[in-house]
Amino acid sequence: MKAFSKFRAGAITAVAIAALVGTSVLPANAGQVDFRKPVPGSGKGITIGFIGLADSIGFGKDVHDSIAREAKAAGAKLVFCDSKLDAATALNCAKTFKLKHVQGYLNFQPVSSASAAICKAGPQVPVISIDIEQDPCQAAFMGADNSYAGQVSGIALGNYFKKNFNCQFDSFISLEDYGVGLVNEARMGGYRSGFESVCGAGSIGDKLIKIDAGRLEPALAKMKDALTTLPNAHHIIVVAINDEGIQGAFSAAKAVGRAGDIYAAGQGASASAWCDIKNTPNWIADTAYFPERYGEIGVPYLLDLIKGKKVPFHLNIKHVAINAGNLFTIFPAAKSKCA
Repeated sequence: MKAFSKFRAGAITAVAIAALVGTSVLPANAGQVDFRKPVPGSGKGITIGFIGLADSIGFGKDVHDSIAREAKAAGAKLVFCDSKLDAATALNCAKTFKLKHVQGYLNFQPVSSASAAICKAGPQVPVISIDIEQDPCQAAFMGADNSYAGQVSGIALGNYFKKNFNCQFDSFISLEDYGVGLVNEARMGGYRSGFESVCGAGSIGDKLIKIDAGRLEPALAKMKDALTTLPNAHHIIVVAINDEGIQGAFSAAKAVGRAGDIYAAGQGASASAWCDIKNTPNWIADTAYFPERYGEIGVPYLLDLIKGKKVPFHLNIKHVAINAGNLFTIFPAAKSKCA
């Protein structure tokens, strides 16, 4: 247990929600798949597991609810264990799965450097990782096409700044999560490549400021500090590895009377962020991950693996760009919630 103490702190201070891997070497759209409902009865007599991210987080709860719903529809028994953003807890989840004879499991634990130990502790059965790679036991990865997901919002930001400010800006603040490794590099690099595809190669340059603050609380604290170093900046781009980072950034800016100085893009577009996207004028773009439908990929493909069927390694979400203008079209349920 002691070996995981260093992971716990890193996980709690910075976790990627919603959704994650695919490296920058993959072409855009690589491995994207359609959502599909599991066939009723296809999971009869099968026990599957799910190590959740954290039900205390909107994105994590949406994913959990979706997987539970689709497992029930398939007739499978689901054993759920909440990692609570903690590698040691996830390790115990894997041990529990072995005791409960889980025949395959989905893993959304957030500390990529702990994955090998967790794989070893769990049952030697098919594993699908969700949004964060779980080497060496993952048979497939499902979730974000990270480079492409970053590019989606990066291009939207570039188009906005080209139209309104001739691509001129003061700083490009990147709220990252170093703890998730390749996911962070792919997604945050995607933002930059997307923006520069519109505003020109090298246009970010030395204006880039990287901060390890991918969650609400650290983003709130560290954005206040960042803004004090930029007292005369009124066109600050802020991107984050998830929507919590952007929510924290706007809260920090509002607290110091500078909400109009930042222009932001996030990742996830989970229900917990819908109203902020709709009602925050400078929330320019967001990349939708559809966490409320993750079970429509994870459950049927895991059942396929358990039955010995071949499954593509990359099971990536088809991301789309969201803003205040198209939110209700993409997510009709947001209309009653945010109108």
